[in-house]
Amino acid sequence: MTLLVALSLLAWIYLTATRVLWRGAPFLDEAETEGPAAWPLVLAVVPARNEADVIARSLRSLVGQQYGGRLAVVVVDDESTDDTADIARGAGAVEVVRATAPPEGWTGKLWAVETGLRHGLAQHPDAAFVWLTDADIEHAPDELRNFVALAEARRLDLASVMVKLACETMWDRLLIPAFVFFFQKLYPFRWVNDPASPTAAAAGGSMLVRRAALDRIGGIAAIKNELIDDCALARAVKRGGPIWLGLTESTHSLRPYRTPGEIADMVARTAYHQLRYSPFALAGTVIGMLLLYLVPPLAVIGGHIILGALAWALMAWNYWPTLRLYGQSMWRALLLPIAGVAYTLFTLDSALRHWQGKGGAWKARHYRAS
Repeated sequence: MTLLVALSLLAWIYLTATRVLWRGAPFLDEAETEGPAAWPLVLAVVPARNEADVIARSLRSLVGQQYGGRLAVVVVDDESTDDTADIARGAGAVEVVRATAPPEGWTGKLWAVETGLRHGLAQHPDAAFVWLTDADIEHAPDELRNFVALAEARRLDLASVMVKLACETMWDRLLIPAFVFFFQKLYPFRWVNDPASPTAAAAGGSMLVRRAALDRIGGIAAIKNELIDDCALARAVKRGGPIWLGLTESTHSLRPYRTPGEIADMVARTAYHQLRYSPFALAGTVIGMLLLYLVPPLAVIGGHIILGALAWALMAWNYWPTLRLYGQSMWRALLLPIAGVAYTLFTLDSALRHWQGKGGAWKARHYRAS
């Protein structure tokens, strides 16, 4: 146990020194205040599949943007079986098109995005930016203004924000901030935003991509079969220009996660894909997660108090900025080991579903490894 807890402590010292998680992440709300002399036309594309319960609020926040230029909104009804399309048409100031079944080699969501882009750019060929956003997001009124101001000031090819996820139930409070923290640990935002760093990531709930950059990479077809499409788009775009990823206080997800099973489903859809379906990467991930999150509290319980407490304290210190974003007390940082074990189990469940032929599921669609 002494060796294990020493390794865990060294790992947390390394993460603290290199990931700078304890400093938090940049916020879109604070990134840029000045705007361009002329605000460009932006085309928003919203793929929507069975979103009748949330799409009205989402579209109201889109068409109500306090933006100095023109905003065109295209909603793509992705073969919905509920009233998504009718509700979208009733929102006003949006165009609604229906996607067909995805062709071979395309995921359903990305084919819906492609459908919306083709329609929208045919109607608005002078659009300088494309805003890709989900139908379950309620946007801050100044979000697009902040996006465009930031992109123009820093000549960004892609800017995205990780929206605030719903965090209301006991399970939300335990698992959702941890999800955001793990994402930041995997993709440190400052590395993503450094043009010299190869690290690339994006948050798919709200992404602004420069039209010229999208054309440069070959459009959405360049990532047509990707399950983690936001990060795939970020990688493709960053090869030719700078990108930016941050957080926001004021744009929210409308999608609640009421039970651990719903969160497990969210993680299971892409976790094993993230590991490229490698059993060796899976084994390494499980060992690493247990070393980081389970060993410190077990060491404290087992009598290795000093080393275990130091590792646990560093873990909590790094986690605190994420908890603060979600309005939670600092003492909850001590519960991160529980969330770490839970996400380890979710990752194992993702691999199991893949081996059973049930992996990559999203809204009644299943995708096999390519």
